[in-house]
Amino acid sequence: MLLELPAQAADLAVGSPWWENYDSRDSFLCRNQSKVIVERNDAQAALISGRSVTTLFRETSSLPGVRYGNDSLRLILRGDELTVERLQMRIQCLRTDQV
Repeated sequence: MLLELPAQAADLAVGSPWWENYDSRDSFLCRNQSKVIVERNDAQAALISGRSVTTLFRETSSLPGVRYGNDSLRLILRGDELTVERLQMRIQCLRTDQV
């Protein structure tokens, strides 16, 4: 399940297909000690956790932060902080220098 992998599992992380053309790639360490990578552009993002890749689409919102989501997951980027929301679960993550 996404975000239940230890930080070392991110070393095995796959990447998104080249045709998705992401402008940025950032690594985050979450409070539950999992490590995730977010690749994104203005229209969509990919959340990478180990070998799992989830594609999310940009959401329009008046709330602070850049938001991406799909039917079951939402990402909120605010500076160096990433919030991952799934159902009633909310996980906070901080940007790291390693990708």
